[in-house]
Amino acid sequence: MELQLRGITKRFPGVLANDDISLTARSGTVLALIGENGAGKSTLMNVLTGLYQADAGEILIDGQEQRFRGPADSIAAGIGMVHQHFMLVPVFSVYENVILGAEPTGRFGVLNRTQARAQVAEVSQRYGLAVDPDSLVEDLPVGIQQRVEIIKVLLRGARILIFDEPTAVLTPQEVQEFFGIVAELKSRGATIIFITHKLKEALAVADDITVLRDGRVVGHADPRTATPEDLAAMMVGRAIDLEVDKSPARPGSSVLSLRNVTVVDDRGRPVLHSISFDVHAGEIVGIAGIQGNGQTELVQAITGLLPVATGQIEFTGQDITRMSPRARHAAGMAHVPEDRSRMGFIASFSVKENLILDSYYAAPYAEGIRLVRNAIDTTATDLVDRYDVRPPTIDNAGSSLSGGNAQKMIVAREFSREVPLLVCAQPTRGIDVGSIEYIHEQIVRKRDEGVAVLIVSTELDEIFALADRILVMFSGEIVAERRTTDTTPPEIGLFMAGQRAAAS
Repeated sequence: MELQLRGITKRFPGVLANDDISLTARSGTVLALIGENGAGKSTLMNVLTGLYQADAGEILIDGQEQRFRGPADSIAAGIGMVHQHFMLVPVFSVYENVILGAEPTGRFGVLNRTQARAQVAEVSQRYGLAVDPDSLVEDLPVGIQQRVEIIKVLLRGARILIFDEPTAVLTPQEVQEFFGIVAELKSRGATIIFITHKLKEALAVADDITVLRDGRVVGHADPRTATPEDLAAMMVGRAIDLEVDKSPARPGSSVLSLRNVTVVDDRGRPVLHSISFDVHAGEIVGIAGIQGNGQTELVQAITGLLPVATGQIEFTGQDITRMSPRARHAAGMAHVPEDRSRMGFIASFSVKENLILDSYYAAPYAEGIRLVRNAIDTTATDLVDRYDVRPPTIDNAGSSLSGGNAQKMIVAREFSREVPLLVCAQPTRGIDVGSIEYIHEQIVRKRDEGVAVLIVSTELDEIFALADRILVMFSGEIVAERRTTDTTPPEIGLFMAGQRAAAS
């Protein structure tokens, strides 16, 4: 099937999300669609899958105009989308997830489980997806769960497949397996739209690349001749240095020390198992792992947001295991949380209020219970300038900021303090390459100033770009430790999948 979008325009109150977008995706090819957050990719795909109706423009499949009143019309036209966050029921089996909403039934509307299993097995075998129909989804690795999502759309007759950030939660080995699946789908004539922020992957898998910026198509690229730097410049409108410039680390004394730290959930089940490691002054330690293997709980235990069941945490030689988050902050711990919207800033507060959110109660911003407005304004004006935050004014609400500017606002607040430890969880998640470049520079600068830095990221490229030493988490444990110069992404990928490093 050939897909054509002609002049797609979609407006929301005060926002022109898609502005006269035209593109073509051909049968048996992969079209990579790239762009910054807010470039219009999600809105465009919501139009294509029937969730939104365009204000202007046409959707054509094999030259025939389509009218989608809802997702069912898009599915009936042969379009299927595999979302970044899988739409699976963990306690259901593979076949139950696949046929959900399209159940084969027999007499009296009773589910025909034999037919359902057979349908899933047939699609799995035809496309080489190798999934057991009776396996429980919660027991499957994420790479196999992704195959279940692909089977779901294929079973519904999809010939145009949209993959939204399909490698975001995969190990390097699983990425290669996924690329093999894409190649098989291409060979069978599928039309594939590949949405990604990983420029090297776009170049590796795509036949054509379309770049969006500010809701418009700003260019096309040939993956045979383009470079990541070319694509980045098209995305942000200026040249971008994608390499992190840093000299070898010169680690000093231990700043943060964890000894046999165990954390349990509300049901008393361990989510961290006897974690031990150190972070030294003047080094960056990166925590690698697939999301959901204890990284969130580790950061929350270090910053005081989760209680430690057993074990000890020391910070600058002081036992802080039972210390409150505010006391840890006052002792010199800075924290960039993984979810900026829930834990990083308050959307209804102004930019200047968010910039003193963790120190509003102390001098120079407070005298007793009274806020010192001049001091707050002076600090906020200085920080938005130094850290390239771009609000209309410092009095605007935090909700008015783009994702990149909101993240830079949080970085400005945390990095501007003189502290011995910086904890950054997913520091560049969901932001554009220009902001990523800037935040990486600031992290390395803090290290070079002698700060101990702990980075948690699911982006392996980011871990390798920033970290001097890598720890790998799997199922709530540290399963490997490597110096960045002594390992490779494939080796770290094996540890991320559960392989343990040999004892030294």
